[in-house]
Amino acid sequence: MVSYFVAAYLRLSRDDEDIDGSAKSESDSISSQRELVRSYVRGHEDMELFDVYVDDGYSGANFDRPEFKRMMADIEAGNVNCVIVKDLSRLGRDYIEAGRLIQKTFPAFHVRFIAITDHFDSQTADTNTKSLVLPVKNFINDSYCRDISVKVKSHQRAKREQGKFIGAFAVYGYQKSAEDKNKLCPDDYAAEIVKKIFAWKREGMSTQAIAQRLNGLGILSPLEYKKSLGENFSTGFRTNLTAKWSAVAVKRILTNEIYTGVMVQGKYEKVNYKVKKMAAKPQEEWVRVEGTHEAVISSEDFETVQNLLKVDTKAKAGSACPHLFSGLLFCGDCKEPMGRRVNRYKGISRVYFICSTKNKGKGCTRHSILEDELKAIVLKILQVYVSIFLDVSSQLADIQEMEVGFEGLSRFGKEIERLHKEQDKYLKLRAALYEDLKSGLITETDFNNFRAIYQKQYEETKNAVAKQEEMVKRLFYNGVASGVKLERFKEVLELTTLDRDTLLCFVSRIEVFEGKKVYVEFRGKEEFHIRATRPHNDGKEEAV
Repeated sequence: MVSYFVAAYLRLSRDDEDIDGSAKSESDSISSQRELVRSYVRGHEDMELFDVYVDDGYSGANFDRPEFKRMMADIEAGNVNCVIVKDLSRLGRDYIEAGRLIQKTFPAFHVRFIAITDHFDSQTADTNTKSLVLPVKNFINDSYCRDISVKVKSHQRAKREQGKFIGAFAVYGYQKSAEDKNKLCPDDYAAEIVKKIFAWKREGMSTQAIAQRLNGLGILSPLEYKKSLGENFSTGFRTNLTAKWSAVAVKRILTNEIYTGVMVQGKYEKVNYKVKKMAAKPQEEWVRVEGTHEAVISSEDFETVQNLLKVDTKAKAGSACPHLFSGLLFCGDCKEPMGRRVNRYKGISRVYFICSTKNKGKGCTRHSILEDELKAIVLKILQVYVSIFLDVSSQLADIQEMEVGFEGLSRFGKEIERLHKEQDKYLKLRAALYEDLKSGLITETDFNNFRAIYQKQYEETKNAVAKQEEMVKRLFYNGVASGVKLERFKEVLELTTLDRDTLLCFVSRIEVFEGKKVYVEFRGKEEFHIRATRPHNDGKEEAV
């Protein structure tokens, strides 16, 4: 006679695999668990298998599992009065929750619980087993889960620091390499869309306008594109049955440094090993490795777009783009933004800017200037700036040499030269100590003390030199060499009208004073200073 209707509960997760992803043991496999439980049921005439519940790929750290929930629903409905698992860890590795289930929940529903390989049967277990052995085993299972979590995190951290991609899905615009799943390579189709998004932003389009254009062109959103490739990808950002492009999705692409060939990972981490919820990490803790994969967007274009995102304001009604000076133009006296006004008289429209403080009646003066006049003044200032930087004829060759390598760049820094002299001084002082010791001028104790002092000062100076050289290298490679290209400089000299892309590339702020006096603050002032005070072979500086 059948007395027990059995629920066979089977579970396997990544916790039960080796760190490299290979199966840890065949005895833990779903098929092995299923056969073990069925064999057990066949050996007991009073048992009948009601159903098999399989949570494949779910952690034992919590009980948020679909098949476990279905099993509990059958228990509550009275369909199941016996639960059998391979071992206690299959039920769960949270020792508090597992203990509550076995000692309180199951008994409340008159459910017999059996863990085969742990030789636990709630019907025959004595008080000592239930109150001592069972909690200890559950605690060990919980500790195992925690230890595995620590090992996995450590392994993932090591991979990130090596620049290896460890995400489940490649970011839009890339795909995982067929030869190496930890390396990204461009997805030709999606990469072209990314390039268009950056190009449209440089033209001045808002993120919302870009999203609308993409949807209007019928271009699949990142989610729908991944689905079209057969990837089982899901996201919490989806709000409609068919995911569309949104301003948020566009901005997510525009701010992702991965498109410049830089691998940035570790932005989020689990709250703890029992909770799936992810928490954002501070930016200084992100893992950033340069040159790990082919760039889709140049560093120059990426930096230009970041500048655009910082200063862009709302476009005027009926326009997808803000005006030319939006976010850049300020009153030279009160430092408040300048307001844009249109004056229409006898069919003629004239656009001008005035101080917003004056316009609100809160003081200051008008600082009025026509838009066309401002364009002409700023363009002239920009061209003078660029011509000085390049020195048009004689200095182009020098900068082209800088694009080849870093050799000789140290001559551009007076501070680096001074530090090298400091290094030489400490080396000479340290070398002179041996002669002083031999001649008896100093004792061996003095020798050791002074040598330690000079060595420390030498190391400090050496570190300072390295930092200075790295700064100069960064300025030129990220600025002149791989950022603001020579072609872009030459284009500025040939411009007849000013465009927003060029403006954002070179200018960070414009201030207008009374009398139509204009001050322009340029980006990359450090590069300009180093370039403008470059030393000649004779060691003298030339003011360019």
